[in-house]
Amino acid sequence: MREIVFDTETTGLESKVDRVIEIGGIELLNHFPTGRSFHVYINPGDRKVHPDALAVHGISDDFLKDKPHFAEIVEELLEFFDGARWIAHNANFDIGFMNAEFDRLDRPPVPPDMVIDTLALARRKHPMGPNSLDALCRRYGVDNSHRAKHGALLDAELLAEVYIEMLGGRQAAFGLVQAEEKKAVTEEEVEIADHLLVRTTKLASRLTAEEIESHRLLIARLGEKAIWSRYRS
Repeated sequence: MREIVFDTETTGLESKVDRVIEIGGIELLNHFPTGRSFHVYINPGDRKVHPDALAVHGISDDFLKDKPHFAEIVEELLEFFDGARWIAHNANFDIGFMNAEFDRLDRPPVPPDMVIDTLALARRKHPMGPNSLDALCRRYGVDNSHRAKHGALLDAELLAEVYIEMLGGRQAAFGLVQAEEKKAVTEEEVEIADHLLVRTTKLASRLTAEEIESHRLLIARLGEKAIWSRYRS
């Protein structure tokens, strides 16, 4: 089974108007890294990088001026992903942006049955969280100390290691573990593991009323434009 663990960086948060500016992907075969990767920066045309996005990934408009447009790299991209499952953390975001780019070129979208969301897997496996990429790196002992800012290829590399660990603790260091030394996790085993992780009753929250109120006040101080305002319950 071939999979591509990937990540994107974008000019902002709205897939209908914002653009993909970086794509990084790591190839897995039967849940083991092959050493093949895909990485490209993309010129977003007239769309400028939003200051909030710039603060996250550090990719500036000036840096992207001489980079290829999406139409120039789409064939290479599709060749690399051809026949593979698309693995991403919070996949709705990344796939939404990729499909928007494909739509602009009259290309078909990524089939939903070819997408795996590692955030959804993590929430089922660790329902009390936290389940951000950084939190999962800490949980599984994946070294992310060199992650000062978000970057598509770096985040794809980290996510690939986390994904392998979530599927049973492969402990497969990139390029150091031979596939025959480990028993590959089958799709049936993953389905069984996921089934066993489903709870019949919802766990009680461990947050106190004081903690919830403190968090609410923090969000209020950040202002309405703060990203956390999007996740109010």
